[in-house]
Amino acid sequence: MNKILHIFLISLFSLTVISCAEKEESTDSTATTTTTTTSSGLYVAVGITGTILTSADATTWTSRTSGTSNHLYGVTYGNSTYIIVGDNGTILTSTDATTWTPRTSGVSNWIDAPIYKNSTFMTIGDNGTILTSTDGTTWTSRTSGTSNDFLDVTYGNSTFVAVGNSGTILTSSDGTGWTTRTSGTTENLLGVDYGMSTFVAVGKNGTILTSADGITWTSRASGTTNHLTGFDYGNSIFVAVGYSGLILTSTDGITWTSRTSSTSIRLTGVDYKE
Repeated sequence: MNKILHIFLISLFSLTVISCAEKEESTDSTATTTTTTTSSGLYVAVGITGTILTSADATTWTSRTSGTSNHLYGVTYGNSTYIIVGDNGTILTSTDATTWTPRTSGVSNWIDAPIYKNSTFMTIGDNGTILTSTDGTTWTSRTSGTSNDFLDVTYGNSTFVAVGNSGTILTSSDGTGWTTRTSGTTENLLGVDYGMSTFVAVGKNGTILTSADGITWTSRASGTTNHLTGFDYGNSIFVAVGYSGLILTSTDGITWTSRTSSTSIRLTGVDYKE
């Protein structure tokens, strides 16, 4: 599966990040938002051909040896461990972001969108791939029951929600057993997040879906047919971005307002951190 350069920043102190990460799936482009936590104060950026950069101030950057030439697509931090994932099932871990150790993922396809929630590391990918780990070292493949590509995953209300191509939505209480949910759409879902006691998923052709529990989903009017390729929740606001400089905001996930971006360039990612 061909993918284009991803740059992911993980901030280990409070800040706002606007992510311009872009990837190409089988029929679409989307973006994976970043994650944040509090620690020693470090940025980690990853990209194509095994690129890893670190910085304490986002001004001066140091190249780190990844030990791989595979494209790297996502990075997260949790349980005192950095996790990087990418092409060909690549998983790298580090406790200091300087020395990286390859881990066995058990898959050969691309993986992306790593998160650490509910004491669980998780990453998703093409062909219905879902991997979980409690320590970042040993990974277990979970049965998703689908061969559709997963494009994003989130956690809220004690529930993991993974979304992907052809309107795919799966939920899990523990990351181990997954249940397929009816989304009511066949559009590719490119992003999902949780806020205001609501799950919101966005995707192709202006698709927006909401759910209180991750099980029952309702289609919402976005007012656009542009693809929504980046999505995040922060500061009590949902923000979706997409083709032709589109920016939509909502305080409840139901009613959406178009905002002036002053650009017609495709926007591929957005992220907010307290």
